Amino acid sequence: MCDVNDQEEQSKYTRRDFGTWAASAGLLAALPSVANAVAVSEREVSITTPDGVCDAYFVAPTSGSAPGVLIWPDVFGLRPAFRQMGRRLAESGYSVLVVNPFYRQKKAPTAAQGGQTPIEEVRPLMQALTPAMHLSDGKTFVTWLDAQAEVDKTKKLGTSGYCMGGPIAVRTATVAPDRVGAVASFHGAAMVTAAPESPHRLVAQTKARYLIAIAENDDTKEPEAKNTLRASLDSAKLKSEVEVYPAAHGWCPPDSRVYDVAQSERAWTRLLATLSNA
Repeated sequence: MCDVNDQEEQSKYTRRDFGTWAASAGLLAALPSVANAVAVSEREVSITTPDGVCDAYFVAPTSGSAPGVLIWPDVFGLRPAFRQMGRRLAESGYSVLVVNPFYRQKKAPTAAQGGQTPIEEVRPLMQALTPAMHLSDGKTFVTWLDAQAEVDKTKKLGTSGYCMGGPIAVRTATVAPDRVGAVASFHGAAMVTAAPESPHRLVAQTKARYLIAIAENDDTKEPEAKNTLRASLDSAKLKSEVEVYPAAHGWCPPDSRVYDVAQSERAWTRLLATLSNA
């Protein structure tokens, strides 16, 4: 997981034709526009946590209130690609918070070349985080969202995570089970492990609908993970969708080396469906 910079994997997937996307350093693809997009306002925010101050991006419809969504970025952190993804979700009718998960170590940007940054440069940031930090941050950010006038408190919150953000999204749902109604993981890393705090062991502590989108190369490495996740979700009697996508780990962010337009849009469609049913 989170090691798609391996030369063999990169050569395999970057030879694919991604339409208008060219996998070259520093290039950020433009996401498709939202049909009937609502007007939104955006701002950079600072959120006080038990461990410091987190820099984050908040974007919401300019009129009324909307369901809240908390986005956990991948190992490359808070950057233009995730601001673009957050804004697109807001234009679809959500109040969205995108956080810098590495605020304890460094303010964003935390990856010099965004999704093109060599994994070795950012892996230490990810390794410095612990499950206890995930839980603490998740609780803080849910509380912050609920304090915003732009967030409709009568609606359940959603949370989505990418790569390392997948497990954090699950842990967020455990600290606020009565508020978080939807969890989405895209090419999530370490969703099934032997550890007691493995995400697949935690879903029973939540009350959410789940969307688990797995990269095909991750599935090749851990073919039983999808079955374990399905079994855990079924045992907890949670509505879920667990699927392997024909795309590489990291296919969703538009600045990724392996960004896949078609599969990213498919994941986007399923995300909207999951959130709308929270």
